[in-house]
Amino acid sequence: MRSTRTVRTAFRWPRRSRRRPAGALVPAVVLAAAVGVLAPGPAHAAPACAPAGRAAPPVQVAQLPDWVESIAVDARGRMFATAYFTGRVHRIDAPGSTPVALTGNIGANGGIVVRADGKLLVGTGNDLAHSLTGDLFPRSQLLLVDPDSGAVSTYASGLGGIDGVALAPDGTVYTTTLGGRNIGRVTPDGRVDPAWARVAQPNGIAVSADGSEVLVVQTTLAPGLYRIPVADPDRPRRWISSGLLDALALPDGLTLDGAGRPLISTHASGQVWRVEDDRPCAVASGLHLSTQLTYGRGDSGFAAGRLYRAGVDGRILEVPAGAEDPAGPQAP
Repeated sequence: MRSTRTVRTAFRWPRRSRRRPAGALVPAVVLAAAVGVLAPGPAHAAPACAPAGRAAPPVQVAQLPDWVESIAVDARGRMFATAYFTGRVHRIDAPGSTPVALTGNIGANGGIVVRADGKLLVGTGNDLAHSLTGDLFPRSQLLLVDPDSGAVSTYASGLGGIDGVALAPDGTVYTTTLGGRNIGRVTPDGRVDPAWARVAQPNGIAVSADGSEVLVVQTTLAPGLYRIPVADPDRPRRWISSGLLDALALPDGLTLDGAGRPLISTHASGQVWRVEDDRPCAVASGLHLSTQLTYGRGDSGFAAGRLYRAGVDGRILEVPAGAEDPAGPQAP
């Protein structure tokens, strides 16, 4: 891999593979344009979070030659990434390691999470065709992938085009479909409900540490952040309003820190937001077209307490300003 670099705001499209997953017609940002949110004008900039100290700038720790849609880290500190155009799952054993294609083209262009047993759950159907029809014709799958052998099987079917994937402590899985409004749910015993709850244009998704709430980012129309009580999914509660999350910022991926605070990646504003006192503030800027955020795990590799960002540019960056560990960035 190339030497570590400080993040630059200039953006270059990754080289696209000639092969694309079936149905991968248009990425999510084009869907946003289709609903009219990419009108000319400055993107919203949240105020900076109060500094906890002088943080190092973001650094690149890995690179894929594709749009990186989602990332997750297992208990051994290994990172797994879904590649939008090639539909593959990649494994990255440590910062600076060369990514390994764990699978072929399995249509893995959506979210990814790591189960308690170490196996991966990956979403498919994250494209314009599936997104716009997913509420009416839920036909996308969650795939179960072995993190070592790359063996693939179908975990669940009958969901809308899967963008975000979140895992609850009890093993329940929740999914979003950006072009629709349905939040899907798959229980540990295999029951699939493609319309468990509803939030317009849902994207990033996470589950509270106690499993009592599902948090969902609304990317377009009236962007914001919702809380959905698991015990009352018919009553989503708007937490952060569109007055604070401007449409042009395009909030996307979502993760929670150890204190339960949401962190949100944005496409257009280039910021990483953290919700503090019911308001978003920016922990980092200059990270345009970011897709997902995740914290590391374990004592080595992509370690616990460190925040990582993935993006359309294929670059995976450590964001020290969002770290729970006060140490500096890892050296690849």
